[in-house]
Amino acid sequence: MRIPGVFVIVLIFCSGCHPVGPNYQPPSPDLPASWHNSLPSDKTGAGEKKVERTDWWMLFDDPLLTGLIQKACNDNLSVKEAVFKLQEARAQRGIGQANLHPTLDASYGSTVSRSYGETGGGNENKLFRAGLDAGWEIDLFGGNRKTVEKLTANLDASEENLNDARISIAAEVALNYIDVRVGQERLAVAMENLAIQEETWELNQARYQAGLSDELSVYQASYNLEGTRARIPALNVSLEASLNRMAVLTGNYPGSLHEKLATTSPIPILPESIAIGIPSDTVRARPDIRVAERNLAARTAAVGEATADRYPKLTLSGSLGLSSLTFGNLFDLDNRNYSYGPHISIPIFNAGAIRKNIAVQTAVQEQALVQYETAVLNAIEEVENAVKAYEKENERFLILTKATSAARQAAKLSQKKYESGLIDFSVVLDSQRSLLTFQDQMVESRGDVAANLVRLYKAMGGGSVFMENMNQSDAHQ
Repeated sequence: MRIPGVFVIVLIFCSGCHPVGPNYQPPSPDLPASWHNSLPSDKTGAGEKKVERTDWWMLFDDPLLTGLIQKACNDNLSVKEAVFKLQEARAQRGIGQANLHPTLDASYGSTVSRSYGETGGGNENKLFRAGLDAGWEIDLFGGNRKTVEKLTANLDASEENLNDARISIAAEVALNYIDVRVGQERLAVAMENLAIQEETWELNQARYQAGLSDELSVYQASYNLEGTRARIPALNVSLEASLNRMAVLTGNYPGSLHEKLATTSPIPILPESIAIGIPSDTVRARPDIRVAERNLAARTAAVGEATADRYPKLTLSGSLGLSSLTFGNLFDLDNRNYSYGPHISIPIFNAGAIRKNIAVQTAVQEQALVQYETAVLNAIEEVENAVKAYEKENERFLILTKATSAARQAAKLSQKKYESGLIDFSVVLDSQRSLLTFQDQMVESRGDVAANLVRLYKAMGGGSVFMENMNQSDAHQ
């Protein structure tokens, strides 16, 4: 069988056809050269340590936190869902690529027919057939290639969604870990103050029984003591919630991490210095922005995919087969048959459906561009807010540290003066309540500083390189 020369010419021509539709150009947002908010000079590189976007959690110098983050990045259910979505996108692209190639099918069949009446005579007829069928849609105007381009962009977006899921989970684990340590320290502060206030109550009880003070001071010491005791159940509830949340984030049932986290440890230590780079660094590092960019690429390819429907489609098909009235003679070469030829489909009238579909895909493309620009703006906003929050909370923590130190000294002095009979017990009550308040606020602020730093790392796209390394292992699964 020889394909006529005209089809050879068509194939050569088609192999060099450029796909119709727009050519994708990645957007280049006009970014500010520097951040509006900046950290003090002693926090932007003056020390020896600097923030790395890859494994920022290592800078907290907490092996337990590092282990929990690594476990969550593999075992968290949201991460696993993102992994399966990536596998789905990879398979979808494989289907699209397969449509660029010819198809070949083998077939075998047999039929038995019998007819009656004036023309049939009741004779039974048998027919046996075997053959090969081949087909190939020539991608004249690049519609199938645009489909593959769209599916490839979707695959890239799925990979970045997996990156984003892992970065978000890493940040959530760190934030809940900080909550656990803050809860433990707040409980310790409450218990420490409770012990001091129990001693004060016992002292007032003894003084009252000895006739050295009135009954009022006993009641005052009592309600101060019970007020502190009342804080403890709420603190336990909050700590329990943080522990259970940590377990779920790492892919475990609530209660599974209580033993591992039972030993009280300090709130994670902050790094000595922070370098936040420039806005373009953040735009390149954040996977959610890369997702938006890949979605824009996919929607641009979809415009070309729709545009190709306006043009003719050429399909080459052929078949080679054998047929016989008996199975024994089926493979006799004298019973061979073949056919081949082109099939051309040209759209003539469709009531504007193709043109409207192009308009739909173009509008979706414009939406994708707006979504990309929105993602960039939101990223810049998150970093600006995180920088300011970290800076100001750090200032607040330093102020509360001084206030707590002063309150501790005041509580000691007031207790001594009261025992010497120099001041009224109300001064002791006030100093003890102030000490508890400032200690509690200082612990919370210390946790907020660490949490704001985690949010800053996440806003800068921290963890992307670490996650990409993990994705390489996923790709081989």
